[in-house]
Amino acid sequence: MSIELTILGCHSATPRVNAYPTAQYLEINSRSFLIDCGEGTQRQMRKYKVGFSKINHIFISHLHGDHFFGLIGLISTFGILNREKQLHIYGPTGIKEVINLQLKHSKSHVKYDLIFHELNSKKSELIFEDEKVEVRTIPLHHRVYTNGFFFKEKDKPRKLNITAIKKIQEIETCDYNNLKAGKDFKLSSNEIIQNSLLTSDPEAALSYAFCSDTSYKPDIVEIIQEANLLYHEATFLADKEDLAKKTRHSTAKQAALIAKKAKVKKLILGHYSSRYKDISLFKKEAEEIFKDVILAEAGKVLSM
Repeated sequence: MSIELTILGCHSATPRVNAYPTAQYLEINSRSFLIDCGEGTQRQMRKYKVGFSKINHIFISHLHGDHFFGLIGLISTFGILNREKQLHIYGPTGIKEVINLQLKHSKSHVKYDLIFHELNSKKSELIFEDEKVEVRTIPLHHRVYTNGFFFKEKDKPRKLNITAIKKIQEIETCDYNNLKAGKDFKLSSNEIIQNSLLTSDPEAALSYAFCSDTSYKPDIVEIIQEANLLYHEATFLADKEDLAKKTRHSTAKQAALIAKKAKVKKLILGHYSSRYKDISLFKKEAEEIFKDVILAEAGKVLSM
């Protein structure tokens, strides 16, 4: 298992008794990320057993309350829990000012370092990278500056064929990393043994695309091409397409069109408007265009 996504909240606008605004917890290739942090996120983290200490990187799509009003509470709780590790926050320009102002006037002091990565580019950019995972922005079109985020595993090392390797006495354990990196092996006789005879292809790198609030924006397809999982907001059904355009949101049909064009493996719908009492209608509408559709629900865990 390289990807595990936990939906903490998936509804739009105001929180309700059984409906929480956007927040997701993603584990990909042994890395942990929090995506958006609507009101009540830390309560949902407790409820669904998301470890607070695992969160070192938080990605905020935009500065509308249903996507980040839970952030200051979570930051404060980290302080109460005597956190010492750095916390990295990625979000639109202004997020540093907002958080620091709340900390200042509430006289809340944190002992750990808050590191802000403020975003303002309208082009996709690499904003996080380590030896296992990279994260790029997905520029979206909403009423305020908004990004989605594309999480992708780095290419994995090739798998060693130990049976074949053991037949060649000159290959030592210290050579394994070179073989995993795809290099051929040169014998003392100068004979070259092709890497493909000593290793096999690695598992394919997995990816997750999170597309927050946005109007229909086909040019994101190039960025999210063939993602294993795509979360795309679907605030409205097609009968409210005019309202979706006015408020710069999407319909379930439009989300499905994006999924189809991008050739993703699975589509997750969320950010439902409270006007709809039966969210199964979103799945039905999307499946007319794209077959593998999942409805986001608080507590739902998706693994692959």
